[in-house]
Amino acid sequence: MDRSRLQDLLARETAEAVRRCPRSKDAYGRADHLFGRVPMTWMNKTAGSFPRYLAAARGARVTDIDGHEYIDFCLGDTGAMTGHSPAAVADAVQHRFTDLGGATAMLPTEDAEWVGAELTRRFGLARWSFSLTATDANRWAIRLARAVTGRPKILFNSYSYHGSVDESLIVVGPDGRGEARPGNVGAPCDVTLTSRVAEFNDLEQLERELAHGDVAAVLMEPALTNIGIVLPEPGYLEGVRELTRRHGTLLINDETHTFSAGPGGCTAAWGLDPDLLTIGKAIGGGIPAGAYGLSAELADRLLGRTDLDLIDMGGVGGTLAGNALSVAAMRATLEHVLTDDAFAHMSKLSERFEAGVRAGIDAHGLPWTVSRLGARTEYRFASPAPRTGTESAAAADALLEDFLHLYLANRGILLTPFHNMALMCPDTTEQDVDTHTEHFAAALDELVP
Repeated sequence: MDRSRLQDLLARETAEAVRRCPRSKDAYGRADHLFGRVPMTWMNKTAGSFPRYLAAARGARVTDIDGHEYIDFCLGDTGAMTGHSPAAVADAVQHRFTDLGGATAMLPTEDAEWVGAELTRRFGLARWSFSLTATDANRWAIRLARAVTGRPKILFNSYSYHGSVDESLIVVGPDGRGEARPGNVGAPCDVTLTSRVAEFNDLEQLERELAHGDVAAVLMEPALTNIGIVLPEPGYLEGVRELTRRHGTLLINDETHTFSAGPGGCTAAWGLDPDLLTIGKAIGGGIPAGAYGLSAELADRLLGRTDLDLIDMGGVGGTLAGNALSVAAMRATLEHVLTDDAFAHMSKLSERFEAGVRAGIDAHGLPWTVSRLGARTEYRFASPAPRTGTESAAAADALLEDFLHLYLANRGILLTPFHNMALMCPDTTEQDVDTHTEHFAAALDELVP
């Protein structure tokens, strides 16, 4: 690939974004009282010199303050998997907050048991508790695992995604040992004091780490997602379950992103049997929500421990967790929006998206690959497809990624800014997918003439 041509194309698209979006550029320039000029610093992870500012969003469409409408395949990096402001969720939130009144009263609602029962139906875990984010759900699951096992460490896969959980920011270094993930800010301690790490799809490395006997739980995504989709090889997940049981280690599935695999995530789609499961983002339909589930046996073990304070000072909870508004949103999402039929529709569209991307890659003979996980599709600048998180991280190409993202954004299509991910929602259409296929092919025509 001609890198100088890539630089020129990126400069052209950057200038076009400035021309198209003067109001967004001006708003960003005036945001002097925001740390990093944005409400949250990760919003600066965007192609171009400034982010586009949101004016409105509905279904699979987003409109910026300059009046441009976009087909949204980012969908809040999974947070809006339902589509933006689905009617059922909007009605439920309106009813709870305005008609009935009270978003957070530190009192339970009957909706909570309905949501717990539905999560049990989908994922199989018998007992559920709620949070506001999957990050918090992971933090609390980790505390419970340490409490019940008496072991200090948690094992993660290199470059897996678990939010901002301190313990999870560990990768396999060049010498095969664990080290801090690049870019980690203000770590409270050396991450190897709290964590162990093994490459995804590497059972030998996993067994070696578990043999130390100090791992309370393996917290993992059934497929890596935030470093590009890395799918499990045949027998890998079964091997993880066998090894964790053999070493007395709990298994926690983080389905925050892998929920895209189906109504019960990878856990249901692939017949997995974790001890705990965490999830967030999508289940609230845009309202902050998260949850963690426990097997009946593990829940009974924890509740039977009279030495554990699970009510007040146990480090588990938060005054807004399980609030009436979030729970109402979760019920509406699970009951009316992210249904079995919706997932079937989304998965079919994702297959179409995958085929379109693959056709563009093959037409130019590019050494890239595309992977799909239900309603989620992603391409990587590597062939064959990476089999570990470290391999996938090594395939990153920031300039190439920025060009493709900016080229598409300037033509009304949004991908997830963190990586090359496209997610389908119930409102996505075949025409939306075909529009992306057309512009993706045009971008490659310019890049590799």
